[in-house]
Amino acid sequence: MLIQTKQRLTAADIVDNAAFAAMRDAVQTELRQHKVHRRVEVGPYVSFWFESYLTMWWQIQEMLRVEGGGEEQLADELEAYAPLVPNGTNLTATMMIQIPDPVRRTRVLATLGGIEEKVSLVIDGEACPGEAEDDLDRTNAAGKASSVHFFLFQLSEKQRMALKAGPGEVQLRIAHENYNHIAVLSGDQVAALAEDLATSH
Repeated sequence: MLIQTKQRLTAADIVDNAAFAAMRDAVQTELRQHKVHRRVEVGPYVSFWFESYLTMWWQIQEMLRVEGGGEEQLADELEAYAPLVPNGTNLTATMMIQIPDPVRRTRVLATLGGIEEKVSLVIDGEACPGEAEDDLDRTNAAGKASSVHFFLFQLSEKQRMALKAGPGEVQLRIAHENYNHIAVLSGDQVAALAEDLATSH
């Protein structure tokens, strides 16, 4: 593994653009493999991408590479993305509502207000509500949902132990009146999420 996984992302972990350019292709290959089992589709429109130290490190490095904002930009990127690094007792995810047709997308999003309050991860029958980690209200005054949301799942010790032990049933649920769907995670998906948890805490 080129990038050592940690439970906290700080400015000291970020390399300069020249160093990143030299390692970028190799890290991108590693990242692609890392993300294979971290995507969970729930129903026809929604995908969750479970984040990690590596995915957030890459996000910040890419933003700095593209925009070249230096230390001032780095502070902003860390503020935005460092909280999405799992700390050993939680999981984090980006939820995306993906509908290619713009007319249909607008129509569907207009019916999904408050969807960010209806997400939960269920581990061996015990629900863990998703806490929306949004820096702004993701449902507007007209009741239209945003197409992107960020979640934190603060797991109980029992849930963490169950994930680490595997292979019990893990579900990702959306219980919105206009979007009521459940996805059962595969063994590979559960194992990928378990990697983000500390052995003990």
